[in-house]
Amino acid sequence: MITLVKDTIKNEDIDELVDWLKTYPRLTKGKETLKLEQDFSKWLGKKYSVFCNSGSSANLLMLASLIEGDFLKKGAKVVVPTLCWATDLMPVMQLGFKPILCDINMKDLSVDLNELEKIFKEEKPDAFLCVSILGLPTQYEKIISLCEKYKVMFLEDACEALGSTYQEKKVGSFGLMSTFSTYFGHHISTIEGGFVSTDNEDLYNILLSIRSHGWARDLNNDTAKQLKEKWNIGDFNDLYTFYYSGFNLRSTDLQAIIGQSQLKRIETVAERRFYNYNLYNKLIRNDFWEPEIPKNSTTSNFAFPVISPNRDKIVKELIENKVETRPLICGSMGSQPFYVKEYGEHVFANASIVDSYGFYLPNHQNLNDDEVRFVASIVNKYI
Repeated sequence: MITLVKDTIKNEDIDELVDWLKTYPRLTKGKETLKLEQDFSKWLGKKYSVFCNSGSSANLLMLASLIEGDFLKKGAKVVVPTLCWATDLMPVMQLGFKPILCDINMKDLSVDLNELEKIFKEEKPDAFLCVSILGLPTQYEKIISLCEKYKVMFLEDACEALGSTYQEKKVGSFGLMSTFSTYFGHHISTIEGGFVSTDNEDLYNILLSIRSHGWARDLNNDTAKQLKEKWNIGDFNDLYTFYYSGFNLRSTDLQAIIGQSQLKRIETVAERRFYNYNLYNKLIRNDFWEPEIPKNSTTSNFAFPVISPNRDKIVKELIENKVETRPLICGSMGSQPFYVKEYGEHVFANASIVDSYGFYLPNHQNLNDDEVRFVASIVNKYI
């Protein structure tokens, strides 16, 4: 079986965890979580990171913090790519924002820049959530320029792009906030987990608070004191006072210990994924479509994308040969049931092509050259 993903947690990670457990430490969120957050921020090049229980929760936290911090109001317009993960779009809807879907380009599968600018002009949205599809970096410089021109807040979902770079800068370090996933099979794993990263101290404090119910316990003394004075709260009542509308999206120190060990291997994993991506790209010569990434960029490719009218035949033979494959993310969000129930079906030219013909192939740090060649040989029979 050639699996789509492989667990990045190694025996030595478990051994380190066992040694730590033998000290009978606190297991819930504590000092190890804080260390992981600091280490991750340093690696990414951002001032602050907040560790939570999933990448999906990270998206929810990121968007909710904008309301709680009065950066955006409910009803604000948020642009989301038609090709993304469900929990990019879902929290936009759940939190009372107005989602605007934007079709994709057929190079890196991010948004179509012409359509994005048209939306910015006509709809005057408040924010744009940029999604790096399968770790493919997009034209960040042009997108950021559009956001600045039309005064649109720039946010990033880099959950599939940990370790990807655009012009030598890490994907996930461009936006006001960015999110990452550390779920099983991702670039690094904490079993379940995710991060929100930012340079904005106000948002950081709100993220810390709403991750844990909306209270002030995780905040530094000065920030917590300001909230108590603002609301005239005494020290005892402050223990159960909730300053923001929050959630319980915490992870644990047990997972943070695993994450600390995993962080040491991000670069190695990213390099192998990029190597496999380049080998796939060399072997699979698809006249219908090939992925592209910008110059001076790398992709910590989450899985290799293929778009072919012969998808059904290829997928059938891959499965018969025990090669795992999946649809190319969720296809078009405009035709997903949860969206259609609320807004009706919306058809987008390029996303519809991906919806009908897109799928992806295994890529992970343990995939070897022979396995890539075998998978590519099956695909090449039909394209």
